[in-house]
Amino acid sequence: MQDLGEATGALIALFGREGYARLEPPILQPADVFLDLSGEDIRRRMFVTQDATGAELCLRPEYTIPVCRHHRATRGTEPAAYAYCGPVFRLRAGETGEFLQAGIESIGRSDATAADAEILALALEGLQAVGAGPVSVRLGDMGLLDAVIEALRLPATAKRRVMRAVVSGRGLAGLTGSEGGASPEHAGLLAALEGQAPQAARAFVEDVLSIAGITTVGGRSAGEIAERFLERAANRSGLVPEEARTVLTRYLGIAGDPDGAAVAVRSLAREAGLDLEAALAAFEERVGFMAARGLDVGAFGFRADFARNLDYYTGFIFEAHAPGHEKPLVGGGRYDRLLRHLGAPEPTPAVGCAFWLDRIAAVETGR
Repeated sequence: MQDLGEATGALIALFGREGYARLEPPILQPADVFLDLSGEDIRRRMFVTQDATGAELCLRPEYTIPVCRHHRATRGTEPAAYAYCGPVFRLRAGETGEFLQAGIESIGRSDATAADAEILALALEGLQAVGAGPVSVRLGDMGLLDAVIEALRLPATAKRRVMRAVVSGRGLAGLTGSEGGASPEHAGLLAALEGQAPQAARAFVEDVLSIAGITTVGGRSAGEIAERFLERAANRSGLVPEEARTVLTRYLGIAGDPDGAAVAVRSLAREAGLDLEAALAAFEERVGFMAARGLDVGAFGFRADFARNLDYYTGFIFEAHAPGHEKPLVGGGRYDRLLRHLGAPEPTPAVGCAFWLDRIAAVETGR
């Protein structure tokens, strides 16, 4: 890899040539939005503090939410493309808690599959620009998983359990029975939380703790407590029927190159009587745009059970890894509902990716 300054300069220059305007959101951010919308992994690794009024702030743990907050405040629903490069802060086992990230976010484009292919192409071109060497590319599709679950007509609680199991990497094996059991004294609270969205559940639990005069329990934040109660509420009535479990197990076992994966999903849909046509058409169209950009699609590995550890992804996701390294050098995906959660009047198409510059440097040093 080049010198770090040269590498970041090369990335920003590449993004600028492609129309991505440089943006650096404030390092101090309101903590609640990350507690509501980020994945559990990031939530428990954030650096949190308070301002003079007692409001919770955090050191920026990632860029996507701050960029989207800026977009909402300055552009509304108008399309825009952003590039960034700067420090982010979160605890990481065996790695420094302050590290550099660079990346891009494309917000508001209606041609979603073409935008997905563009982000992946720029991610791989960016790795070449910083001299990262050969990588393997892993693809997934949260939108396709969502389409399978919808076609199976699972209730909201069961759908939430399946999504969480996949995102956490636990798979379907942990969905049998009740997780931890619901104590009778918690039945009323669990019933009130059952079926609620994470943001509403967190607000509800915060209110309950506030009324009781409790700020944290066992070092857990209100958001973490709400997350636990949500899981337990889902387990009350979120069992997945055996027939649906069989279909989901088969779907989550699909892996291979994107074209082969599409054939396997189409076969599953036909045999199980599932209407996945819209999601499959988008999947195949995206692959076509990747090929049109000169990407070696046949070398990419699709896995139906692949998920990234952020709650806001809604569609195409990807990571690129150096040979022999499990942690990604660059990763990203589509998050069409995030801006709605931040106050947009309707879902806004959005997709982006982030580069871990310290990992890229470490891999190159160790080659």
